[in-house]
Amino acid sequence: MLKDFGIIGIFVLGGLFFTGAALLTNWIIRPKEHHNENATSTFECGLDTRGPTWVQFRINYFLYALIFVVFDIETVFLYPWAVRFNSLGVFALVEMIIFIAILALGLWYAWKKGALEWK
Repeated sequence: MLKDFGIIGIFVLGGLFFTGAALLTNWIIRPKEHHNENATSTFECGLDTRGPTWVQFRINYFLYALIFVVFDIETVFLYPWAVRFNSLGVFALVEMIIFIAILALGLWYAWKKGALEWK
């Protein structure tokens, strides 16, 4: 058992070494000149901003992203189930039907609330 943890420790130390080496190399070869204030400003074109400094965006874009993540996770759960479908039995089939039904209910709710409409 100690041999297994030793191998994991070697990988962790190797990862830390390569991370440290990459950061050290970056620090050594980076340009060390000072930037002027205009070059590091947000708007490099030289025009001053007008109006508020924050930008409004529609909440629907956030909802689209959440719905995408939900169905992406559904795919992640469906793939291993589909691979082992023959050996899992009826109980796993019923569980997956319940899982898909819950996700379909969530999709129906989002559709009913208008979260999927472009306005």
